[in-house]
Amino acid sequence: MNDDLLRVLVPLPVVLPLLAAGTSVLLARRQVLQRALSLLTLVALVATAGTLLHLVDSDGTAVVQLGGWAAPYGISLVADRLSALLLLVSAMVLLAVLGYAIGQGVADGRRSTLAVFHPCYLVLAAGIAMAFLTGDLFNLFVAFEVMLVASYVLITLDGGKAQVRAGMTYVVTSLLASTLFVTVIGLVYAATGTVNMADAAMRMGDLPEGLRVALGLTMLIVFGIKAAIFPLFSWLPDSYPTAPSPVTAVFAGLLTKVGVYAIIRTQTLIFPGEGAIASVLLVLAALTMVVGILGAIVQDDVKRLLSFTIVSHIGYMLLGLGLYSVAGLAGAILYTVHHIVVQTTLFLVAGLMERREGTSSIARSGGLQRVAPLLAVLYLLPALSLAGIPPLSGFLAKLGLLQAGLADGSSLARVAVWAAIATSLLTLLAMTRVWSGVFWGPVAEVVADADTEDNVDVGVARTPRLMVASTVVAVVGGLSITLVAGPLYGLTTRAAEDLVDRSSYVTAVLGDGGGGTR
Repeated sequence: MNDDLLRVLVPLPVVLPLLAAGTSVLLARRQVLQRALSLLTLVALVATAGTLLHLVDSDGTAVVQLGGWAAPYGISLVADRLSALLLLVSAMVLLAVLGYAIGQGVADGRRSTLAVFHPCYLVLAAGIAMAFLTGDLFNLFVAFEVMLVASYVLITLDGGKAQVRAGMTYVVTSLLASTLFVTVIGLVYAATGTVNMADAAMRMGDLPEGLRVALGLTMLIVFGIKAAIFPLFSWLPDSYPTAPSPVTAVFAGLLTKVGVYAIIRTQTLIFPGEGAIASVLLVLAALTMVVGILGAIVQDDVKRLLSFTIVSHIGYMLLGLGLYSVAGLAGAILYTVHHIVVQTTLFLVAGLMERREGTSSIARSGGLQRVAPLLAVLYLLPALSLAGIPPLSGFLAKLGLLQAGLADGSSLARVAVWAAIATSLLTLLAMTRVWSGVFWGPVAEVVADADTEDNVDVGVARTPRLMVASTVVAVVGGLSITLVAGPLYGLTTRAAEDLVDRSSYVTAVLGDGGGGTR
């Protein structure tokens, strides 16, 4: 029964949003039906991902060979604990942000913009799901291109000069990364005769060590651009802040994490335990954390400040991966889950702040804690979590990473641990700058929204109920990570064990007989 169910569930997160996106185009003139379709699709995606996670956690890795072609010749979709967990968290974030976007779009009366938004948003959801579930490198490339097409439309949705300029920066950078990715795929195929990741993992050991390291580092560069690690991150702070608030929120929470997932998957499956790559990862982790947060603390724009914190905290995930231990990988996965939720929440709050103040500038804002106390609470909780204040989820994830780093005992690991501690303190400083500048001080001039039945008073100005409700849900989601930290850490530990022991993934994809012929 489970096998039949899995054959349906595994491809469903990709197929369902794509079908809904096509239907959504046909419903462009019927806005209510279009919004309902998007919401129902993402609710179904959450339910599918939750069921899939339960099944793979209890029964092991699930594989569907599309078209009946056996691996490594056909297209494999693979759901293990890591991919199913990230798929579930991503689906829930996509749903929360969709509610926020609908509330903002309806309140602003931008029905023509929303008509374009929904199909592209669903295509983006399909691309994210494909990236998590694909079992071969070429279809991972396809997933990134699907996300790129949808995200370019979304990032330029308002059509202003700043949005188009930022979109061009984003697209040019992404296309360069895609070109390099195709080149790496060609090199891997030339060296191993396959693009199936499980099959490549079996064959990579036959290659000379220098070639393995070169391929691994090149692939790290490709996904490092997508994940915005040091020194490949300059495109992100220039691109994200100019997009509409819900678009920025979903980009901040998910797109860089898809890059992180690709790094984790390829470096643990195809290039496991390469000493040179592990050392590079630890160095990059420390530099990404420190340089990113130093960039954040000198920003005046809230969205740009938060964009630099995205960069900085990617370093924590690289730290866990660079340790190549179960504890380190478990901490990295837990931190990824935490960061998806908390970073998305902070950008949703930043959108509410910008709507209330008419600006995202710290210097031109002030006094929000007196006139918008709910907004102050919605900012404070995820901000403290990002800074790692106990007992919030950011503290728990960082604690696991720091313990794993100290247990490693190497000089590079200790340097990365100290960089992580310093970054946490500087993150608290950056979050405090926003708190003191935006929520304290004299009350800034209010730019009030229309007074309609769909608005709720969060202070002097009035904000659409659905925007506020979606942000509250996101904040509660971040707090829920703390409440379920024990079982969640157990799940991430099991996922990390799967990554360290590649045999379950390889056997599930290729069968007991291993890969195909050369």
